[in-house]
Amino acid sequence: MTDSTRREFSGNPGRVDTADDSIGETVARVLSLINEVILGKPLQAKLALSCMVAGGHLLIEDVPGVGKTTLGQVLARVLGLELSRIQFTSDLLPADIVGIGVYRSATESFRFQPGPIFSEVVLADELNRATPKAQSALLEAMEEHQVTVDGESHVLPTPFFVIATQNPMNQVGTFPLPESQLDRFMMRIGIGYPDPLAEKQLLTRPDTRIILSGLAPLMSADKVIELQAAAASVHTSVALVDYAQALLAASRRSPWLLQGLSPRAGIALVRAARAWALLNGQDHVVPEDLQQVAAAVLDHRLQPAEREVPAGGLAERLIRETDIP
Repeated sequence: MTDSTRREFSGNPGRVDTADDSIGETVARVLSLINEVILGKPLQAKLALSCMVAGGHLLIEDVPGVGKTTLGQVLARVLGLELSRIQFTSDLLPADIVGIGVYRSATESFRFQPGPIFSEVVLADELNRATPKAQSALLEAMEEHQVTVDGESHVLPTPFFVIATQNPMNQVGTFPLPESQLDRFMMRIGIGYPDPLAEKQLLTRPDTRIILSGLAPLMSADKVIELQAAAASVHTSVALVDYAQALLAASRRSPWLLQGLSPRAGIALVRAARAWALLNGQDHVVPEDLQQVAAAVLDHRLQPAEREVPAGGLAERLIRETDIP
């Protein structure tokens, strides 16, 4: 991108301001600490943090044993947030997630007993091993930040961030997530196998549980809320919104996609780009920010029109075929 084109997106011609230095320093320390635990995966760490800063929810899909759960644990611990882990299994019931009304004989009334969903960070481990009925218990919580039990609504904590892990669909005992549930996740990422150097370090260092127990939080719930507010205030120019709309429109008329992207997908894309820009120390969003998060935000929302076409990489193709307005 040329300097003149970049100025169209900055809203401040001739100068590119940086975000508050204290925010930049805090973010750098948070990412550094995450990368000390999740070795060799700086992009995944930054995307996960961006998702939380943007106020979204994260889906991590990969084979067992590559660090999906660990990434969720270290993110919650470093940010100083309360973590609740739910192991999803085929016999899990919605009440096991959201809570249940318990009868109190002393008062002859029912009292709501909150479930593990009432936490600042909820780690939904192996989400696709539970039945669709149990999976759906997360829908209202993720979208509305509240749950309804026996006709009464209960507000969830703030911040509220769901990190769900799932195994590949070809593994035994998995139930595919419906499109409506996938759409509730702002981002979907994979971890992947470590490179040889990172794997050697993993094989020789202390147990990950020992490392996690020694981590000191660098932030708190209030600071995370401030960071989310800062991301929401990152300048998004009309030109940048035009670019996001161009991508949405291109997906809707594409012959190689089964269906186009929804307005919700566009909102998620812009919010994620704002968070990514903030983590880069910028006070405005440029097209490169949007392109960096596009695969994580859009790929799980896109389906190829033909089964022979692989589902991965559709967002990258969409970007290649869409000109910046």
